[in-house]
Amino acid sequence: MYVRLSHRIISPTKDLRFKSPQTSENGHPVHIFVAPALYSSWVMHSWRRRSLYRHFASSLLPSSSSKSLHSASFLFLDPEPASTSSSSSDLSSISSLLFSAPSLSAATQIHAHLTKSGFLFSIHTLRHHLISLYSFWRFPSYAFKLFDEIPQPGVISWSFLISAYTRNGQWRESLLSFSKMRSSGVGCNEFTLPSVLKACSALSDFSTSIQVHAIAIVTGFESDPFVANTLIIFYADFGEILDCQKLFDAISGRNVVSWNALFAAYVKNDHCEKAVEFFRKMVVTGTRPNEYGFSIILNACTGLQNLDCGRIVHGFLTRLAYESDRFTANALLDLYAKVGDIESAGLVFEEICQPDLISWNAFISGCVLQGKDILAVELFYRMKESGMLANEFTLSSVLKACSGTSMLDLGQQIHAYMIKSGSDSDIFVGVGLVDLYAKCEQSEDSLKAFNLMPVQDLVAWNAVISGYSHNGNDAQALSLFSTMRKDGLEFNRTTLTAVLKSVANSQASTACKQTHTLAMKTGLLLDNHVVNGLVDAYGKCGSLEDAEKAFQECPFGDIVSFTSMITALSQSGQGEEAMKLFCGMLEMDLKPDSFVCSSLLNSCAILSASEQGKQIHTHVVKMGFMLDNFAGNALVNMYAKCGSIEDAALAFFEIPERGIVSWSAMIGGLAQHGHGKKALDFFYGMLNEGVPPNHITLTSVLCACNYAGLVTEAEKYFNSMEEMFGIKRTLEHYACMVDILGRAGRLSSAMELVESMPFEANAAIWGALLGASRVHNNVEIGIKAADMLLILEPEKSGTHVILANIYASAGMWNEVARMRKLMKETMVKKEPGVSWIEVKDKVHIFFVGDRSHERSKEIYAKLEELGDLMNKAGYVPMVETDLHHVEMWEKEILLLQHSEKLAVAFGLISTPASAPIRIMKNLRVCRDCHEAFKFICKITMRKIIVRDINRFHHFEDGSCSCGDYW
Repeated sequence: MYVRLSHRIISPTKDLRFKSPQTSENGHPVHIFVAPALYSSWVMHSWRRRSLYRHFASSLLPSSSSKSLHSASFLFLDPEPASTSSSSSDLSSISSLLFSAPSLSAATQIHAHLTKSGFLFSIHTLRHHLISLYSFWRFPSYAFKLFDEIPQPGVISWSFLISAYTRNGQWRESLLSFSKMRSSGVGCNEFTLPSVLKACSALSDFSTSIQVHAIAIVTGFESDPFVANTLIIFYADFGEILDCQKLFDAISGRNVVSWNALFAAYVKNDHCEKAVEFFRKMVVTGTRPNEYGFSIILNACTGLQNLDCGRIVHGFLTRLAYESDRFTANALLDLYAKVGDIESAGLVFEEICQPDLISWNAFISGCVLQGKDILAVELFYRMKESGMLANEFTLSSVLKACSGTSMLDLGQQIHAYMIKSGSDSDIFVGVGLVDLYAKCEQSEDSLKAFNLMPVQDLVAWNAVISGYSHNGNDAQALSLFSTMRKDGLEFNRTTLTAVLKSVANSQASTACKQTHTLAMKTGLLLDNHVVNGLVDAYGKCGSLEDAEKAFQECPFGDIVSFTSMITALSQSGQGEEAMKLFCGMLEMDLKPDSFVCSSLLNSCAILSASEQGKQIHTHVVKMGFMLDNFAGNALVNMYAKCGSIEDAALAFFEIPERGIVSWSAMIGGLAQHGHGKKALDFFYGMLNEGVPPNHITLTSVLCACNYAGLVTEAEKYFNSMEEMFGIKRTLEHYACMVDILGRAGRLSSAMELVESMPFEANAAIWGALLGASRVHNNVEIGIKAADMLLILEPEKSGTHVILANIYASAGMWNEVARMRKLMKETMVKKEPGVSWIEVKDKVHIFFVGDRSHERSKEIYAKLEELGDLMNKAGYVPMVETDLHHVEMWEKEILLLQHSEKLAVAFGLISTPASAPIRIMKNLRVCRDCHEAFKFICKITMRKIIVRDINRFHHFEDGSCSCGDYW
């Protein structure tokens, strides 16, 4: 051909600009713009159309070109010959003058001269050129007036008019003109039908399009490439992909545009693999891809998330020298960014000579998508320095980056800029602002931004509800959802997921069932995110049966649903069931993630199942989760609560980035094991590393001081925590301090602290006072504490028992009898003591006087043996701790049969001689058992570790790690 394409093809229906091989006098290239209705005349291999182009290209360039010819702009090819009354040179001169018009004003002046000279009435071609010219300048009224002046418009004139309407978005007028053209008896051509089809597509008028398609079949234009290509694009808009394929197969002279239309149809309907498949077929047939085709296939690779396929296409387009085309480069950039190869995206971006707004937006949004928020912000600053102005899409992406990095200041600056520029009304930017303020914990500003949005769509509602849920404002999140429902707005899985999170946090069981019903009615129970949210919500609301039902009805059975159910079981204390479900998950070849491993480790911690915890630890190592902070923190917690503080320390030092959770877990573990001074050393180490404590850390510090009897240190941190660390004292801190003072025998000071608290004392505080009163035989404070506990927790037997012990210690037997009678009358039963020990992955449970164990005879024989050896070593049973009204010798037998002693006896006969014995008890270890274990560990030369409801006791060499201070 005589021309080469110098402007990228945006779509097969957009205008094309061609650069002439000739230039004007001053060396500027002359560009010819071709209407979409005539696009096929350029791409079809027709000698008639080629010669037609040569005729008008030559008419555009007369021998005596004017200097203004470099601004020549518009040419609509007209196959109708010029009027016979005018010469070819006259037409060329007038055309040149017309094409050189730099503005609408200049065009109207030329129009006036042509009218006066009579040329306009004698040459239809010039009228058509003017119609097209006015259409381009978006002044269709001028074009339509010109058309009305044509005495007997033919198919060419009608085509120009219909094209003008379509170009200006006047779709209905376009269809009406086509109807008038048909009614007037004028036939259509291959240039008319595409414009009409485009109008039908814009109006989503499928029925009219079918009629136009029928006309194309009757007139024989269905197989014309340009008409067929437009039909393919039309049917793709309506999802009729089979019809697209049929139309493509029927095209007689397929060209690259036909292939591109087919690719676009498949990609638009999410059949990206088909698009790639046909691209390969096209290459095999020898058709050379163009920029538009490459961009479509790169989009298909993006949709498939297929980086390897994208790299192959990248290599192909590089060999064909298309890598410098900005349109193709932007598609490449978008591909690499969306599939996560930010490094390759950066290389493509740096190779673009002058990145346009699309380039910047693709790179910035890709970085945000991949969590590279800081890089996205840096790119935004570079973009500003380059002089490129951001649009709403840019600002929306940058606001997401600000949300991800909590850059509230930058987000507020962008907000101010948007208000000044008037772009704050954009819905995407508005959602970005709502999300930014929500994630930066500025809930009020988030709600203000939401209320200021002109249109509050589903995305906006989701952003504000999710924001409140994320910040723990669960009541407000549920209230907003209720308002949304009252307004009649629809919701989706994102909405319900956020709502279920708030339901779980607030343990609102009624709201959970209501949300479940909504999900069922709307078919969202088929969504795994919603199902997992339901499982989690039911679990945290204590409705484990409903959680299991929701899990069993889940059609997916993926890692997320298993994780949700295992977590629910773990949080409900069903550690054994959680472990069984984990084994079932492994049998299904589902690979656990770090979160499910963390949940299982927490279950092992609750059960003190050290052997199972070690097995989970093995999975953590095998799957490479040792660098994961969640798994590392769970390992520290598990080993600490399973009685192995040494292994907890090893796990702690393997955590790559130790945060506040890691330090708090280790400090709390050391405190529970009676290593108060070591716990404080870790606390000082945390401060030296620049990790600020939170209220949980300081609770652990106070517990460490409590268990180690470090009263002075406890008072120091309690009295100055707000000044030193900016942390206000909570009820838990007061409870710790009351317990510390009470254990130290300073009951009056403890009582004064309770009376001066800014909170109402809860059961934990009165329980601490009651326990201290029992230890120090303070009947007065003990009675007061017990009275308060009977009001707060009347159903609990522990208060009655401890108060009875206080009365017994003081010799007030009448009061002991009264308490027993009260317990009987109120149907309050003493919670039975339960102890358990894990041996060879099996948990063995014992009650007082239990003889149900299969090795019961051996256990009791071992107890008798131990009783004799302890008596010889100087052990004296503390019979005063037993409140049964029986003989002394009977009390001694009852003390010997306590659940923890049975568990220790079983441990001695069933574990290797060198292995430590680990016992767990649901209540506080009794004083007699505590004393007996000091003798047993020395006699048997075995280490005994007992975890009761309060702490760990390490018995070794005749002493306990608690120093008898528990």
